[in-house]
Amino acid sequence: MNDLYSDILLDHYRLPRNKGKLPDETISVEGKNPLCGDEIVLHLRLENGLVSDITFEGNGCAISMASASMLTEDLKGRTIEEVQERISQFRHLIREGEEPAGESMNDMASLIGVAQLPVRVKCATLAWTTMEEAVNQITKK
Repeated sequence: MNDLYSDILLDHYRLPRNKGKLPDETISVEGKNPLCGDEIVLHLRLENGLVSDITFEGNGCAISMASASMLTEDLKGRTIEEVQERISQFRHLIREGEEPAGESMNDMASLIGVAQLPVRVKCATLAWTTMEEAVNQITKK
């Protein structure tokens, strides 16, 4: 259990990156985990086919808030197709407990221990599921 709360995870929880509202956002999407009460709102700005900026607001456990902070750092500057690939890679990391082949998972690798605690998987994936909903809304337009 101690490995689950690594220094990287705790740093993102205590000093979340990109937390707050986003002026001139293109879209915002809300996600909730009814099992534990975690809540998140992702704010995205899209420009020239890229996620030019992304922020989040929310309340929840250390894992869900750290995961949201990591998501905002990782997805900024990516195309929608790249975002979809990163969502898939993150799910592999969390469910299989191993880094997927290809691009490094960087700070997100600190969440690898979540795979051993299935009840915490929804905490770790809340921001990513919410991002997937945002992508679905964007691609339907």
